[in-house]
Amino acid sequence: MKTNGGSDAAKRNAGESAAEAVTDGMIVGLGTGSTAAHAIRALGRKVDAGLDIQGVTTSFQSRELAREAEIPLVELDEVVEIDVAIDGADQFSGPHLVKGGGAAHAREKVVDAAASRLLVVADPSKFVKQLDHPVPVEVLPAARRTVAADVRGLGGDPTLRDAERKDGPVVTDNGNLVLDCDFGRIGSPAELAEELSALPGVLEHGLFVGMADEVHVGGEDGVEVQEF
Repeated sequence: MKTNGGSDAAKRNAGESAAEAVTDGMIVGLGTGSTAAHAIRALGRKVDAGLDIQGVTTSFQSRELAREAEIPLVELDEVVEIDVAIDGADQFSGPHLVKGGGAAHAREKVVDAAASRLLVVADPSKFVKQLDHPVPVEVLPAARRTVAADVRGLGGDPTLRDAERKDGPVVTDNGNLVLDCDFGRIGSPAELAEELSALPGVLEHGLFVGMADEVHVGGEDGVEVQEF
């Protein structure tokens, strides 16, 4: 079975590997996406077996999945610190990530940055030597055209993300729009991240620079853990 570029077995192996790092008493950030979903299901099984944790979700999708898995949940503003976050990536190069394929990158970045450790779960298709995935940029609806012009000024090619099963654009959980901005190969992720953050009308972008502490890369028969 193949889903979103990698096999389901590889994604499951990655998610279950990261879930093994969670121990009693932890506050856990629960990421969004098909690979993070495997980690959430694995944690649900551990909770059913007696593991005492609380989860902080990053999207409507991860919240619904965590509820199905019967993981106790807490809001981000109710905790002082998150012990570990488990999240996926659309692409990774070392500790640098591009995220936002599920349009949840604004809350994902808040939760992942608040965690003492960020464990990224991915299949091998997400690895590159140099990031080149289009960068999702969440924008205020009224600022869509001005941000698009500014992105072009930075050398990017912005495309408004359309919804797949309804007419019109994707609308984020925050009520905003998403521009997928193609910059080709990204030579300096940190510099581009700063430039995008400085644009008026941008709520958040999908460059997670130097944020990964570990990447659990799932294969058909096992997992390679890269530490940074």
